[in-house]
Amino acid sequence: MDTTLPPAAALTSAEAKAQPVVEAQAQTQRLPKLAWVLMFSVFCIPIGVLWDISWHSTIGRDTFWTIAHIVIYMGGAIPGMVSGWIAFRTHFFGSPEEKAGSVSIWGLRAPIGAWLTIWGAIGMLTSAPFDDWWHNAYGLDVKILSPPHTLLAIGMYAVAFGVLLQMLSWQNRLTGRDSKTAGTFFLLTAGVMLNMLTIFLTEKSQPNHMRSSGFFYIVAWQYPMLLACARRASNHRWACTLVALTYMAIQLAMTWLLPLFPGEPKLAPIYREVTHMVPPAWPLLLVLPALAIDWVYRRWNEKPFSLWLLAGALAAVYLAIILPVQWNFSAFLISPAAENSFFSGNRQWTYYSTAGDWKYQFWDLDKHSITLVVLIKCFALAYLSTRMGLGVGGWMTKVRR
Repeated sequence: MDTTLPPAAALTSAEAKAQPVVEAQAQTQRLPKLAWVLMFSVFCIPIGVLWDISWHSTIGRDTFWTIAHIVIYMGGAIPGMVSGWIAFRTHFFGSPEEKAGSVSIWGLRAPIGAWLTIWGAIGMLTSAPFDDWWHNAYGLDVKILSPPHTLLAIGMYAVAFGVLLQMLSWQNRLTGRDSKTAGTFFLLTAGVMLNMLTIFLTEKSQPNHMRSSGFFYIVAWQYPMLLACARRASNHRWACTLVALTYMAIQLAMTWLLPLFPGEPKLAPIYREVTHMVPPAWPLLLVLPALAIDWVYRRWNEKPFSLWLLAGALAAVYLAIILPVQWNFSAFLISPAAENSFFSGNRQWTYYSTAGDWKYQFWDLDKHSITLVVLIKCFALAYLSTRMGLGVGGWMTKVRR
């Protein structure tokens, strides 16, 4: 399904007549107020998920209608309803220019981002009774990605990506301050998606994992694609930095705010005394390589070369910063020196975590140690991930529907 504006020769006669009008209308169109609703409602997804993980770590299995669950589903329901209204208005009351800037599914016309958001919201809401049944049958989750959570995760990503495409469409079609605002919303949404990605990789990204090859592979493969994609699709000078800061802001807000609220376990076995909500671990310091990527990208654009060479340079810079930073910072995070309210060191453990020195040790060093071969594989993964991100980012600069 093509989401870019096709050449005039590929349009129907009505659409071909409308295309110049669409371009002219972009000069006078304004960013709809609903964009603000989409933007802030999608933040509910990572906030609700982090809250829910804390709820399970502190209290255990509770009623389905917890505040955390409600916040999660608000992150799907509100963007879904807003996008549904956008689709309804575009199809039944949209001007020829608005319809020319949409795509048709089953004869109904709406922006592609609105369709994807609606689909994701339906997926999220469908997972709710499945998740409730799963917990009633099996109790607490052994892993984050249980079958109902997998369906929920797919729906959440569809919602966030749909909102991101709508922001891109407005960024690319509008002009002036409205285009800049939509571009900022696009980067904030990318930060939300980065946060969601790190949440689902939490089990392999604890500070105790940060000297194992498994963590190195995750860092090399998962995050460069999103950063490179946002970097190329945006005109913002510090696009990657803003994405990484959004991720850190959400994570740190929950790290600092959750322990302010009292909570205690209601489900056995209880191996650890917990009196307040358990916070997430300290976020990854992705803002440091993000700053470097922004700097290198701007310098590179002054003398543009092949995107393949650019991907190699960005991947090398990214790994050269993030791997040694996390290697050293993780030693601090698992030490007694980090056990305070600011760094929340060793406070992320659940009430059913057993006592022991394992919390102060690095894990999997014998089976997954760091070698030269591991580092070469990391560069290959980061290179491919970055190149794919640059490619997708280039496509995103053309999204207008």
